[in-house]
Amino acid sequence: MTKGLIFNIQRYSLHDGPGIRTTLFFKGCPLRCWWCHNPESQKTKIEFQYWKDRCIGCAACTFNCPVNALSLRETGIIRNDKLCIECGKCQQVCFVDAIEWIGKKMTVSEVMEEIKKDILFYDQSEGGITLSGGEPLLQSEFALEILKECKSQSIHTVVDTCGYVHWESLLRIQKYVDLFLFDIKLMDDEAHKKYTGVSNKLILGNLKKLSLVHPNIIIRIPIIPGINDDYHNLFQTGKFVASLGIKEVDLLPYHNIGIAKYQRMGKKYLLDNLSTPDDRNIQNIQALMANFGLSVKKGG
Repeated sequence: MTKGLIFNIQRYSLHDGPGIRTTLFFKGCPLRCWWCHNPESQKTKIEFQYWKDRCIGCAACTFNCPVNALSLRETGIIRNDKLCIECGKCQQVCFVDAIEWIGKKMTVSEVMEEIKKDILFYDQSEGGITLSGGEPLLQSEFALEILKECKSQSIHTVVDTCGYVHWESLLRIQKYVDLFLFDIKLMDDEAHKKYTGVSNKLILGNLKKLSLVHPNIIIRIPIIPGINDDYHNLFQTGKFVASLGIKEVDLLPYHNIGIAKYQRMGKKYLLDNLSTPDDRNIQNIQALMANFGLSVKKGG
């Protein structure tokens, strides 16, 4: 049986495609965007998260750890990741939910059982399922099997991708996908390398190829102040998207709600003191994009 690693199944989602949707968040991403608000999505492994504000200092988790990887100090629970065997026994005894292991291995059948619970909502709202992440095509076989099962049951399918994947993975799944949500971060390759960790050449090349074989693509652009919200980048983005015959763009204004996740996971957040773009800035970007004949909306 094909298995995959899922870190969240979000029901009643309204921002990941048309209608009411069930969004499956796949664990693992090839990018390391400075503004990423889902740091738990990045690694292709189950990860430890500690909620210090929930912890009551009972030390039950330390007593239940078979390899003594946890210790209680004044600052809270400390985990030795070199000793930890990721057995999850600490989470089992934490009755205040201060410890969480992020990621769950699931079969296609298990995922489909979760999806089927929401079919009534899809029928009423013309919704469906969305594969997101992370990057779902890092687990391409798992994603493909889910998409096939959904199409066999006439469930509308959306794939949200960063595009930094093997073209063959996109080509194999595209006939089972009703709509692609395709991210464009930056048009300048050097800036893209700096802020995401990878070149944009594969991404833009894949988008060109995909636009030739698939009719339904919406471009998603995160709007990050001081990084990609300048006139030159947005002009080049609009020009490129329009040249491919793609008509729709969603703007995703920066927000910092993910900072607390970085703290709980012991990770460093690379952006400081950024504010969410105001409505006027978004309206100016919409007007710029509209000059290329694009339909531009503010996303969630």
